[in-house]
Amino acid sequence: MGLRPKKLANTFMISANTLRNYEAKGVIPPAERSANGYRMYTERHEAYLACIQAMTPGFGMEVTTEVLQGLQRNQLDDALWIVREREVMLLREKASLDQLVRELNSYADGSLAYDLNQRFSIHEVSRRTGVPKSAIRYWEKSGLFTTERDPDNEYRLYNEAHLLIIKMIQVLQSSVYSEETVNLKQSIALLEFQNIEHAIKLAESIRIHLHKTIKLQMRGIYFLYRLIQSLGFSETTEAHR
Repeated sequence: MGLRPKKLANTFMISANTLRNYEAKGVIPPAERSANGYRMYTERHEAYLACIQAMTPGFGMEVTTEVLQGLQRNQLDDALWIVREREVMLLREKASLDQLVRELNSYADGSLAYDLNQRFSIHEVSRRTGVPKSAIRYWEKSGLFTTERDPDNEYRLYNEAHLLIIKMIQVLQSSVYSEETVNLKQSIALLEFQNIEHAIKLAESIRIHLHKTIKLQMRGIYFLYRLIQSLGFSETTEAHR
């Protein structure tokens, strides 16, 4: 027996408009139609919606949409590689954070010198952090940090505090937008790197966020796997397309 739009929407605490938008964008399959032309949804739609709600917190709606659209095109392998790419990105961000924490601890114990008087060009900052110059400029324009200007040529001048701030922002660059990520970026913007202990505590807060994210991703993958099974994909599905 099929479900009417309002009942299905209420089950997942979304609006009927959201349900129709999902259908229009190809995130869920087209609804079936009753004899009188009303949209009717099935258990398959419920599986898609459960997957959307499970994947979005860890992967974001854009990635979730791309993955589910791929499933509807019978492109299982392509969809799975999209998921794996995001997992790898999270792993790289965790490795970057681990390196940053080691650097901060070295500043704290005095084994690494910390000189706020040294100045760097944006080219040098980009080289040292691996962050594109366009991203550095955008983050400054967004108010995450401010820089001085060279009085002779008006070029931006950065110091070691900027390097550390940019490395912290970079760790969160691909994070799913949420109140938590907004708060973390605001904390980075307010950070005074003369207080290394405070910087270490903030880095640990970012680590906690990454730990939460990997758990959310695992939950999303579990629901994705359930959906894939319900759709009848097998290991040889794409090999014989």
